[in-house]
Amino acid sequence: MTPEERDSYRKGPVTLRGRQRPARTTDQRLLEEDGPGDWVHSDPWRVLRIQSEFVEGFGALAELGPAVSIFGSARTPRDHPHYLLAEEIARGIVGLDHAVITGGGPGIMEAGNKGAKESGGVSVGLGIELPFEQGMNEYVDLGVDFRYFFARKTVFVKYSSGFVVMPGGFGTFDELFEALCLIQTHKIRKFPLILVGSDYWAGLLHWIRDTVGEYGAISPGDLDLLHVVDCAEEALTVLREFCVR
Repeated sequence: MTPEERDSYRKGPVTLRGRQRPARTTDQRLLEEDGPGDWVHSDPWRVLRIQSEFVEGFGALAELGPAVSIFGSARTPRDHPHYLLAEEIARGIVGLDHAVITGGGPGIMEAGNKGAKESGGVSVGLGIELPFEQGMNEYVDLGVDFRYFFARKTVFVKYSSGFVVMPGGFGTFDELFEALCLIQTHKIRKFPLILVGSDYWAGLLHWIRDTVGEYGAISPGDLDLLHVVDCAEEALTVLREFCVR
């Protein structure tokens, strides 16, 4: 990344640099209190901006067709086995006549977009405004930048036929549990949630099963909504089972 790219701040469709960089993200301004009465003058206008994000996102992906989203750490280096595995899975998804959607950034997201683009598929990136914006990776053919996480997550869920979840951090967990909750509560139809890397996810799954389950906070069988795999072919086998239904 060049110094100019590091200095760039993407705010939806707008790029800001130098003294134009804001101190707070749009999400921060939405969720923080502005002071007594100030919200009356600002929050109603934010609703219109939020509405525009949904309109832009839905409009951009309306004719996309079937797609699978790939999630994972933005910090994964290009020579890491997980990066190469994400590329392979993306190529397989294209082979199933599905587009690939990622968060549009570096790491696993870049790997997913790269695998899709280089295999002749549709490569989609749904970016987000962050304090240290990374920008869209070079393999994104169709990119949409969002200010609000919740608008972006809605578009991920709406246009995905499945989630492939590579090892990642809080952002990856957020997308995983958002979809898991929506499926568990029957807010959306069931689609495959695939966790790649049994060693990486073992601790989390153990806690869900033996702590959350034993406490009674989830129902027996809820954990069956997750498919754990260790290679591209296993992930693609799960996707094929859903694609042919």
